[in-house]
Amino acid sequence: MSGAQLIAGALLVPLAGAAGIALAGRRPNLRETVTLATAALLFACVLGLARIVLGRSTPQLFLLEMLPGIALGFRVEPLGMLFALVASGLWIVNSVYSIGYMRANNEPHQRRFYVCFALALSATMGIALSANLLTLFLFYEMLTLVTWPLVVHHGDADARSGGRTYLAYLIGTSIVLLLPAIVITWTLAGTLEFTPGGILKGVGLSHAAIGGLLALFMFGIGKAALMPFHRWLPAAMVAPTPVSALLHAVAVVKAGVFAVVKVIVYVFGTEALGGTDWLPTVAGFTILAASVVALRSDNLKRRLAYSTVSQLSYVVLAAALLTPLSVTAAVLHIAAHAVGKITLFFAAGAIYTAAGKTEVSQLDGIGRCMPWTMGAFAVGTLSMIGLPPAAGFVSKWYLLAAAVELEHWTALGVVAASTLLNAAYFVPIVYRAFLRPPPCAAAHGEAPWPMVAALTLTAALTLALFFRPDIALELAQAVAGG
Repeated sequence: MSGAQLIAGALLVPLAGAAGIALAGRRPNLRETVTLATAALLFACVLGLARIVLGRSTPQLFLLEMLPGIALGFRVEPLGMLFALVASGLWIVNSVYSIGYMRANNEPHQRRFYVCFALALSATMGIALSANLLTLFLFYEMLTLVTWPLVVHHGDADARSGGRTYLAYLIGTSIVLLLPAIVITWTLAGTLEFTPGGILKGVGLSHAAIGGLLALFMFGIGKAALMPFHRWLPAAMVAPTPVSALLHAVAVVKAGVFAVVKVIVYVFGTEALGGTDWLPTVAGFTILAASVVALRSDNLKRRLAYSTVSQLSYVVLAAALLTPLSVTAAVLHIAAHAVGKITLFFAAGAIYTAAGKTEVSQLDGIGRCMPWTMGAFAVGTLSMIGLPPAAGFVSKWYLLAAAVELEHWTALGVVAASTLLNAAYFVPIVYRAFLRPPPCAAAHGEAPWPMVAALTLTAALTLALFFRPDIALELAQAVAGG
């Protein structure tokens, strides 16, 4: 198949899968078979694109002209390729996990759940493969809208409240801040096409104007969860754990930091941003403040949510340092955080399903009953802290190297302090699970096997990205060099 055909496949396969899931009706076996087949077919399309991109070609597909000189267009470059590989690959694993979770917990509205998941992956592919800012914006908004039913899945007061916060923050920031930033960029540059070196290169803006436009973009991309526009993410934890795992550890939040890196590298360019130094400060504050909130949170999913807020800003901080090493670190951390954090959310859902526990203070001795789950959790913990042999060590090493190269001691201090904070709120969970006795004899074992298989696989991927980061590193360095 040609590159254009594979791009069309990556966009249309999840849409066709959503239709097939809807037609499956109340037949769960058929519905889940369609889900798994769709996820596998999408990943096959993305792998086909990866072979082309790694061969130094740039597949593209342009459709209708939306505005004069701006088409609905798709172009596959290394950053989008990495994001597409991560999201499509983890959808397969998450689908297996969802089958175990949704059945074991007798969750309602399962057809709607799987349909919205497929639609969300189509929107994610549109974001990853977008050739210009307008295409990215349209699919970015679509992702918000199709994931809202997943956030409010349970339909109770907490879910409705979380859903309102979700929409208010994400729609509000994109309409009030991001859309004006796109219009201003079009006015200044005459184009919205992503260009190596930046489409604003040579426009001749003052440092103040560049800083103001950058602020519109950075805070307008609410999915990146920079403070103070971060509250939607912990609010969305009312959703079922498979939603938290893939969409709020991989697709939605990664769409945010992906867009941040895309804007910095392909809209501004690192040269144009050379005099702008406020973004590392904001990212550093978010990293540390969210870590402190996580440290004080007893609810496990809330702790993981604030950890995500913190970890996302590692990507923003790295991209904002504007060196090849730091951009490489930003791109690598998108993949490293995805596999590590989805493992942690999978484990949280398994604990809830098997033991009915949701608080960190309830986890004494649970590793003796659920060794596979808590072993995988320990691997995810290593990655979040940034210790070998887990993927998070690789991206953090590049970030530290960039900070030392620049002599950016504030960034170096932020990374060091946040590493200690990460250890402070993750290590006690592992200690409780394995080294404290349970309060009474446990009457449960592991969660259903699809859940355990999924979290074991993502833990293995977290280790694999440490030992064999070749493809991710090649794509990341291509972005940094472009």
